[in-house]
Amino acid sequence: MLLKRIMAAGAVSVLASSTAMACEIGARVSIVGNEFPAIQTVGANAQKCTGAEVKTNLTADHQKINLPGMQGTPAEYTSAIIANSSIVALMNEDVIRPLDDLVAKYGQDLQPTQLIKIDGKIMAIAFMANAQHLMYRKDILEQIDAEPPKTYEEMLATAKIIREQGIMENPIGGAYAAGWNLAQEFNNMFIGYGGEFFEPGTAKPTVNSEAGVNALNMMKALSEYMNPDFLTHDSNATNAEYRAGNVALLNMWGSRAATQTTTDGVTEEVKNGHAIAGPMTVGGGSIPASTLWWDGWTVAKNISDEEAEATFIAMMNGIRPELMTDEEVRTQAVWLIKGYQPSDAAVGVFEAAKMGTTPYPMLPYMGLMHTALGNELGDFMQGKESAEQALADVEAAYIAAAKEKGFLQ
Repeated sequence: MLLKRIMAAGAVSVLASSTAMACEIGARVSIVGNEFPAIQTVGANAQKCTGAEVKTNLTADHQKINLPGMQGTPAEYTSAIIANSSIVALMNEDVIRPLDDLVAKYGQDLQPTQLIKIDGKIMAIAFMANAQHLMYRKDILEQIDAEPPKTYEEMLATAKIIREQGIMENPIGGAYAAGWNLAQEFNNMFIGYGGEFFEPGTAKPTVNSEAGVNALNMMKALSEYMNPDFLTHDSNATNAEYRAGNVALLNMWGSRAATQTTTDGVTEEVKNGHAIAGPMTVGGGSIPASTLWWDGWTVAKNISDEEAEATFIAMMNGIRPELMTDEEVRTQAVWLIKGYQPSDAAVGVFEAAKMGTTPYPMLPYMGLMHTALGNELGDFMQGKESAEQALADVEAAYIAAAKEKGFLQ
């Protein structure tokens, strides 16, 4: 099934229902997470619970603060909204608790695909699926008589024509901000070229390879058609460029698709020309240069059982099935919530799943690799060193961190 492939999770059993849950809580709830619309909806609806205070801290810096904020006793945050990449760091540091008992008591509205099991225990509740895929200006492509690109090579060729015809100087957008975003763009491209991050069954890195060099060279070629400040552009800044009419082609998160042209200040030209397609391939490969994700929430370990129960109840209110009757909410994401009916904006994520896009690796040491990539690739993108040297720097930084954490000897 499509959702099973999206979740990349093992089979789980449907748990018994309990009585209907009322959103009345008896202890504090404090939520940390990202800031895009679907997560803002979850947080806002969690805050509708009564009986105790529910705080949210939704920020692009969530991955920098969620672990420190859950390590204290008691934890500052009682729940972290995470994805299949960021849950690994919380698992490694043992700051989140198994949810089996709470699911049995309050999870009657959850679907099997929402239960994220690690080592046989439910460690998170997923509420949406995500992937990066093509968004484009169909009016611009019609102007140059071009089809939507299906490969990154076609994207480059299309961008060249757009620039040569004087339509846009920098027609490609990409979330290439140095750090997490740049690393994720490398991950996508590396997988598209058939790369393997580690030797099978080990934590030994293998990114300094032909696939790694090819991925970096393609990223550099794409960056030549981006805003010169591309290393400062995260998803928010990249979307701003698109909404301003400065970008015709971009690889963007499906979770942003429904709101891409609905914010204030977007011109009618951009609104009318906006279109969505599946992810692109690269280098003649058949696997998309993208990754499949789920987003979900956890409950902190270093809090009282009363706070854990209150947190679970509040977060369940944030993803209750009744929300799927709200058209604005329904179009914000590819929800995994009971009652969800896909919107037109979901086509990119569903195409990603249909094309066999690889799930982001849920390995205990992948976070260390992601960090090393984000820290070390900027010099190559600025022309300061070769692809081979940048990847050697990545592996050296990763090996040092993996040894410190005990993943390598």
